Amino acid sequence: MSQKQKNKQAKKHNNIRLPDQHRLLLAFLEAAAGKGFTFSSLIKHFKGNLSKENIKEALADLVIQGAIERRDRGKFLVPFNIDKLPYVVGKVDYVNPGYAYVVVGDGQQDVLVRQKDLLYALDGDVVKVAITKQENGTKGHPVGRVVEILEQNKNKWVGTVQQQGSVTFVLPISRRMHYDIFVRPENLKKAKHNDRVVVELVKRPTTSKNPEGRIIEVFGPMGENDVEIHTIMAEFNLPTQFPENVLAETSAISIDIPKEEIAARKDFREVFTITIDPEDAKDFDDALSLKILPNGHIEVGVHIADVSYYVQENSLVDQEAFERGTSVYLVDRTIPMIPERLSNELCSLKPHEDRPAFSAVFELDKQGSLHHEWFGETVIHSDQRLSYEEAQQAITQPTHSLHEQITTLNNLAKKLRADRFKSGAINFDTPSVKFQLDKQGRPLSILPKVSEDSHRLIEEFMLLANKRVALHVRRMKQGKQFPTFVYRTHDQPNLERLGDFALFVKQFGYSIKAEPQEIAQSINVLSEGLAGKPEAHIIQTLAIRLMAKALYTTEAKPHFGLAFEHYTHFTSPIRRYPDLLVHRLLKKYLKGEFYFEEAIYEKKCQHASERERVAADAERASIKYKQVELMQTLQGKRLKGVISSLMEWGIYVELLDILCEGMIRLSDLTDDYYVLDKKGFKLVGERTKKVYQLGDLVEVEIKACDISKRTVDLWLVG
Repeated sequence: MSQKQKNKQAKKHNNIRLPDQHRLLLAFLEAAAGKGFTFSSLIKHFKGNLSKENIKEALADLVIQGAIERRDRGKFLVPFNIDKLPYVVGKVDYVNPGYAYVVVGDGQQDVLVRQKDLLYALDGDVVKVAITKQENGTKGHPVGRVVEILEQNKNKWVGTVQQQGSVTFVLPISRRMHYDIFVRPENLKKAKHNDRVVVELVKRPTTSKNPEGRIIEVFGPMGENDVEIHTIMAEFNLPTQFPENVLAETSAISIDIPKEEIAARKDFREVFTITIDPEDAKDFDDALSLKILPNGHIEVGVHIADVSYYVQENSLVDQEAFERGTSVYLVDRTIPMIPERLSNELCSLKPHEDRPAFSAVFELDKQGSLHHEWFGETVIHSDQRLSYEEAQQAITQPTHSLHEQITTLNNLAKKLRADRFKSGAINFDTPSVKFQLDKQGRPLSILPKVSEDSHRLIEEFMLLANKRVALHVRRMKQGKQFPTFVYRTHDQPNLERLGDFALFVKQFGYSIKAEPQEIAQSINVLSEGLAGKPEAHIIQTLAIRLMAKALYTTEAKPHFGLAFEHYTHFTSPIRRYPDLLVHRLLKKYLKGEFYFEEAIYEKKCQHASERERVAADAERASIKYKQVELMQTLQGKRLKGVISSLMEWGIYVELLDILCEGMIRLSDLTDDYYVLDKKGFKLVGERTKKVYQLGDLVEVEIKACDISKRTVDLWLVG
């Protein structure tokens, strides 16, 4: 029966006086429109009200009349009337095979849409979604069906050319694209098998057909360092160079600071000042000054590169910096937010050169208590540029020429750090890695980054400056209005996820309080107890995963992880655009020029948060590429790792020392059939009852390394 005939029959049944049992059954099915019920489930539901014969007769009649439908597996239902369903508009977030979320925003829950109901929408498309199932749908979300694609988003994808005979497909790298893209011979642009390319869609997917595309850029053979890095840059839409007009504008900026500008600033050029940065750093955007005051207190100046002095609002450089949002640090290169003439030269607080700065100056006693603070424009002259390693030597070696000054700063930093943790800050001391590369960019070794006192010294004074700037602006209330500002916020963790985490750590003999007001102290106590334990890394990683993401916003909400009532980013305007916004607003407010329009800045905050996310994803992709490349040299060797994640299709293992994650496919575990528990904490063998759980130490061997997808397959051994 055609849909037109069904609609006609449905209209007809509305005019028929139905028997009571028919009306009762129909009312029930209409209330659950779209949901199918078997004959046996209906008998069970209407037990005591309708007999088996009543239900059988009613179902048969209602199907004939077109009021209901009989679907596969003998299920009866009233089909949706899409026009009458509530709907929302949102953006497709295609994160897993088989389904996607439509992100609605404005505090509304995301809507889960199965692939068959997506209407062939792709990741990033703006769609209209009919809500077919309300609260408590699959995975705790409403469930919906796309009824219209309002805006097509992404038409360019990065992938690898695969050729078989005369047929060519591009296999996208991104997991957000679930179709291979067909390319006709005339659209190949001379690309060869296994080349990395950018393909532009010319036909989107319909019915069972793959989308069709044309190759618009060829990077070269997969596996070469420059090819892979440029592939990552294209994948995340990162710029490869600055536009000519931006570079021209930068070249026109004078290196000389006018005398009247210096005279208008507070002069710190005679105060002891240093920078402490990584050994290979080229842009120095923060410096510390130290001065012992007559009353015995210590004056510490946190001096930040005054990018806003050189980069005028709405200039070409400013517009480009806004679009980039942040500098991006890939394994073998940096993609700067502002041109290098600014980041590495004019703005950089280089030693033995006068530089304009925007400073937060604090008077502290030896216990770290704050007695006075000042914010304003300064001119500084850095006495020395230290690496973290050199600063650490100054702390540990009493004979070092800077031992007294650096130790004074370090002792204050330790007091500030202790006070933070006492106030409820969480100690997120997570491991990260760095690579030693040869001249061709190939990884020779991978080393964990070590955090020492010199790193924590800088961190504490940057945190102090960021916190005090936010508090200072918040106190500039004008009548009933607070001036518009850019805050860095971090929400409390989800209570349900906290409970799951508490259950997980209990398996290892640890206890944790799952109330938000006590979670910080609990995690810190837990971290201390984990020192040197094999499960330490997975528990710390899961603790971070359960936390909300930090965001930029104009809302003055607390920062949960740092336990700060108000917090901002003030200390890195060379590499973060929100810091540049903060500088501009603070300068206006210090002059008594207040601004109260939040909507414009909220949009800028949202853009900055998104660019930060993209940069982090790109950085992780470059690290994973180098890890996989290094793992290729270790094939055949036995390695130890910790189970870091469990899925229905495999066991993810993070290899110790290398900190690279690989997967053991469940199909390779032939000793039993393994089932994942509801919480995702463990896999249990149906026959042997053998258990694999998060945090287990396992021995593995590398099965295969796939550079194209940046994945590692493992065998379980031993």
